[in-house]
Amino acid sequence: MDQEYDVIVLGTGLKECILSGLMSTNGKKVLHMDRNSYYGGECASLNLEQLWQKFRPNEEPPKEFGRTRDYCVDLCPKFLMACGNLVKVLLHTKVTRYLDFKSVLGSYVVKDGKVHKVPATPSEALSSGLMGMFQKRYFKNFLQFASDWDEADPKTHQGLDLNRVTVKQVFDKFSLDQNTANFTGHAIALEINDDYLNRPAKPIIEQIKLYAYSVSRYGNSPYIYPVYGLGGLPEGFSRLCAIHGGVYMLNKPIDSIVYDDNGRVIGVKDTEGAIARCRQVICDPSYVMGTDKIRRTHQIIRAIVIMSHPVPDTNNDSFQIIIPAHQIKGRRSDIYVLGVSYHHKVCANGKYIAVISTNVETANPVEELRPAVSLLGKYDILFHWVSDFFVPTGNGERDGVFVSSSYDSTSHFESATDEVIDLYQALTGKPIDLSISADPDDLQEQ
Repeated sequence: MDQEYDVIVLGTGLKECILSGLMSTNGKKVLHMDRNSYYGGECASLNLEQLWQKFRPNEEPPKEFGRTRDYCVDLCPKFLMACGNLVKVLLHTKVTRYLDFKSVLGSYVVKDGKVHKVPATPSEALSSGLMGMFQKRYFKNFLQFASDWDEADPKTHQGLDLNRVTVKQVFDKFSLDQNTANFTGHAIALEINDDYLNRPAKPIIEQIKLYAYSVSRYGNSPYIYPVYGLGGLPEGFSRLCAIHGGVYMLNKPIDSIVYDDNGRVIGVKDTEGAIARCRQVICDPSYVMGTDKIRRTHQIIRAIVIMSHPVPDTNNDSFQIIIPAHQIKGRRSDIYVLGVSYHHKVCANGKYIAVISTNVETANPVEELRPAVSLLGKYDILFHWVSDFFVPTGNGERDGVFVSSSYDSTSHFESATDEVIDLYQALTGKPIDLSISADPDDLQEQ
């Protein structure tokens, strides 16, 4: 502890581990600590016994669930966009050498209580049950426009300056009705609310292009997921950090972050009084509780459901289902359902795991899960919990303490990756190089 470092990282959640790996590869001297004896923090992965210890401490897992070591259940599971920025970070750092990925077999959206595959190509638009005959044609034309659009080629713009026109104006130009606009924005562009409708359209068209491109490269859905669950991701970045000289201390409680008289961070003090000195601190919200560095914005309810069958209307070993808020009267937040199974070696053969998540909007959050639970059919067991969502009140540049936000309710890493990219630039003053390709062959070769 009694040494000086460039950066001290507190917590081994995925965001913190990515940043410690990136900082160490930049030649920074990194100390990475966690109060827990395991990696993962808020997004840890649990075996069967740990799952029961957390949610039903006075019970034993049923024998029919199989061996405890066959389970690796993520508390905050998320899929990776196959050709997205997190995969590019993995390739850029070569952390993929420690991991094996498989594609997710389906991406779905709910309309009128029924599960439909998300159409991502013009041909899929024509066969989708989400739209009537005329809307299918309109949506096909829209997807063709999004696929062809190239900022450098005015011939693909159809008279639209996407840096100026809003998303709503683009939707209106192609005569997309509210239903089509809703699943396009929420299930393809992966926006979490309707604020995007009044923003410039370019980022949304780029997100739609990324979704469609990822589907075209991997075939079933735009998502991939690590074999043995997400636990390997923070461990992979931790290994990267250690290879470049980073020091790790698990099971190391922290007393406080130490500042100088000007309010600038100078180190971290452990519970025994020893101080490790540094110029910058990276941490998750749990390490600055009770301070003005974070504020709570809302709560999230999650549920882990273990079943003995695939989810009806998907019949897939892995999937994402999005229930847009507009499909539930009076609701403002989408509901996400992520499904994995033995296909990704996260549970016993014959078992299936679904994780539901959404923002809490009422005094009865369990009831808010009902639209998603009803899609699953009969289940073996369900665990649920509510957690607070915290965001940092500053970007860290003033005092040198850079705090990540909590993990949101989405079932993908797009927003989390954007935050890591922003934090890295704030820490270093330069962007991450994401010019690397993210094709399947590149992922396999690393």
